[in-house]
Amino acid sequence: MTSIADSGNTVRAPSFSEMFTPKLVTVWREGYTLANLRSDAIAGLTVAVVALPLSMAIAIGSGAKPENGLYTSIVGGFLISALGGSRFQIGGPAAAFITLVATTTEAFGLQGLMIATMMAGLLLLAVGYLRLGTYIKYIPHPVTIGFTAGIGVIIFAGQLHDFLGLKIDREPAAFLPKLAVLWSAIPTYNVATLAIGAACVAIILSMRKLAPRFPGLIVAIGLAALVTWGFSLPVETIGTRFGGVPGLPPLPAWPDFPLARVPELVPVAIAFAMLGSVESLLSAVVADGMTGRRHRSNCELVAQGYANIACGLFGGICATGTIARTATNIRSNAHGPVSGMLHSVFLLLFMLLAAPLMKHIPLAALAAVLLTVAWGMVEKSQIAAILRHDRGETAVLAATFFLTVFRDLTEGIAVGVTLGSILFMHRMAQLVEVTTHQQIIDQDQGDYSGRERTAYEGVDESGVLVYRIAGPFFFGAAGAVSEVLERIGQTPRAFILDLSAVPFIDATGVEALGAFVKKAKKAGAKVLLAGVAPGVARTLQHGELSDGVAWCDTVEAARARALLAI
Repeated sequence: MTSIADSGNTVRAPSFSEMFTPKLVTVWREGYTLANLRSDAIAGLTVAVVALPLSMAIAIGSGAKPENGLYTSIVGGFLISALGGSRFQIGGPAAAFITLVATTTEAFGLQGLMIATMMAGLLLLAVGYLRLGTYIKYIPHPVTIGFTAGIGVIIFAGQLHDFLGLKIDREPAAFLPKLAVLWSAIPTYNVATLAIGAACVAIILSMRKLAPRFPGLIVAIGLAALVTWGFSLPVETIGTRFGGVPGLPPLPAWPDFPLARVPELVPVAIAFAMLGSVESLLSAVVADGMTGRRHRSNCELVAQGYANIACGLFGGICATGTIARTATNIRSNAHGPVSGMLHSVFLLLFMLLAAPLMKHIPLAALAAVLLTVAWGMVEKSQIAAILRHDRGETAVLAATFFLTVFRDLTEGIAVGVTLGSILFMHRMAQLVEVTTHQQIIDQDQGDYSGRERTAYEGVDESGVLVYRIAGPFFFGAAGAVSEVLERIGQTPRAFILDLSAVPFIDATGVEALGAFVKKAKKAGAKVLLAGVAPGVARTLQHGELSDGVAWCDTVEAARARALLAI
């Protein structure tokens, strides 16, 4: 196991009520002011502008109606923010679910999809209340990169139909049959549809580069709708395919689905719950990295559970934490969960006021939105880093990716995690045992007091702080190491990370260490690595960690170099 030397202080395990207290309550206890409300309102409006086209596009890409996506963001997004364990999480429909939702809709219809969503909500409640959220974060990094890239490829292929305006009677959900049907329908493409789609992609990408804070998605969608309506272009729109968008969400109702067929939905519900757990906690971790806060993983899963049950009752699809919208929320200077709740309120107002106008939105514009989302889901730099430094993790990445694309998402994740575990056991068998008393699978140690906990308060008079990491720094230990590195009470002038007792580091460890180095540099602190073994050094350099850190043979040499620098 892996240990991190600290001052010997112990942290009390949180009680049940502390573990499942929503962050909304924590923010309220800290004192919520009018200025905080103003910040949350501005952030909520910004996120709502981004979420409006995305929610409809994801729903249509999933084989549902555009309003199903809006209901998900309004109902599910509100509950995820109100009940969740993350201060900044924005909930709603996610692109990662498109493949699963599309195949479920094709097999069981929209009513079956809603029952499966509610069943997934019950499973998420069980996972959260049983405190199993702690274990979900130990999925190997190559697995998350592989299945995310695989989903991106599937989404990209699924949008070509509407992007090109192809005439297809029935588009299969499976990847290879889909490609065959698309290829045979290429001669039927619509010039006006392709022009609208290409223009939207150009607007989105150019505004993302030139004006990243400006809502490029809504600008592209708005201009496309205006041009389509003004020139009466012969392209398919929300109105021509779906008849428009209702002005209000429906009242809660039990989905009309045969009770005898409910057992058939169990595998689907498990897949929804598993993917929802991974996606929401990954988004919460990203939010933590951007803000320095810490989420409560099990509380977050419980909120996801209640949100999905409500989505099923209100005609929505699967809801989860969304990374892009959460990041937008943070960059818009949100103060807490109220911004996410207001984002749902603003979306409801958009439906009330603009529903008649939404029928003019061309489907090619929404397809363009998802094409850019799909491209962004393929983490090119991280894939390249894994391919460069480790054949074993490359095999895990490849197996997850290809099984996700050509077989099934759940199969890809299951095989990827299994291969990752086998690879880990093989590596551990080759290493000399390191004796330690530190638990790798630790308790859910989120922020339960309204302030951030610290693992190390002491910085010596020279302003240098030394941490010693011992044991294999692999995907299962990365979470524990990251938590200790993140719980720093005061920022020293220099960090020395003693890695002399680290015989192995994998891609997830490199990612965790890289995140810490970036945070330290942003705070103005220097980072020095001491005693790095040759194999570990090669992995760190392949992971592009060489920038911004100093390498020393011993802790003493690192301390001397740090004192000279400061």
